Amino acid sequence: MKKIMVSVIVGAILGVVGARYLFVGSWLSLIPWGIAGLLIGYWSQKREWPVNGICFGFAVCFVFMIAGYSGSASLISRLPFFALIGLFGSTCGLILGWLGFEIRGKNKKQNAKEKGIE
Repeated sequence: MKKIMVSVIVGAILGVVGARYLFVGSWLSLIPWGIAGLLIGYWSQKREWPVNGICFGFAVCFVFMIAGYSGSASLISRLPFFALIGLFGSTCGLILGWLGFEIRGKNKKQNAKEKGIE
């Protein structure tokens, strides 16, 4: 449960930073998001990486949309649309989490091979 909360908090922080402070209006904000998604997958255990990746991806996209919203309509009226964007983000987070977990597995195998444990 702690790792899920960390994934959500990291996603929320990166969402705000991407919308307000770093690489505003640029696709370059995807770079730190991608790196963080890979690290979350790398950091997760076998049964944790899907949930951690999904929660991270949803949080980063949903919070990014909220933090960057400056329209005239009320924010509440836009939340369902932002949640749909968050679902796309959760799919991306799932993929990044899987890739990070796979990288971790390859590193473990390589380390075992180098130590002659295999």
